[in-house]
Amino acid sequence: MSTYRTTVASSWPAADAFEYMARFSNAAKWDPGVLAGEDTEPGPPSSGSSYRLVVGVLGRRVRLEYRIEEIDRPRRVVLQAQNATIRSRDVIEVSPEPGGGSRVTYEATLKARGVAILLAPLVGVALRRIGDRAAAGLRTALAA
Repeated sequence: MSTYRTTVASSWPAADAFEYMARFSNAAKWDPGVLAGEDTEPGPPSSGSSYRLVVGVLGRRVRLEYRIEEIDRPRRVVLQAQNATIRSRDVIEVSPEPGGGSRVTYEATLKARGVAILLAPLVGVALRRIGDRAAAGLRTALAA
């Protein structure tokens, strides 16, 4: 199991940053490792909402359907996805900053499954690289 965690300061109000992050299809806008993202149903993010993402992992295109497991608007959302080779759990926490803006903490945990367990050490290395690029994209997106 490998985990990547980053915290990003944002000029956005906490409620706006939370809504943007909780609609996980937006990851395609800020995470260069996400090749495509779409909502699977209309409406605001809520418990059970799901998002289809196509991510690049170790040179492969991997489809993941993320589902909101827990949501505590406007502070915390937990999403999970899994397929035959990987399980992903993403935790996003948003807090207001004194004087305006917000702080967004994003944590992604990947666990190899099935035959991919043999590649588990590479998943950790890849996650760090992917996470650093995603953190840079997130800083840019939440600064605008």
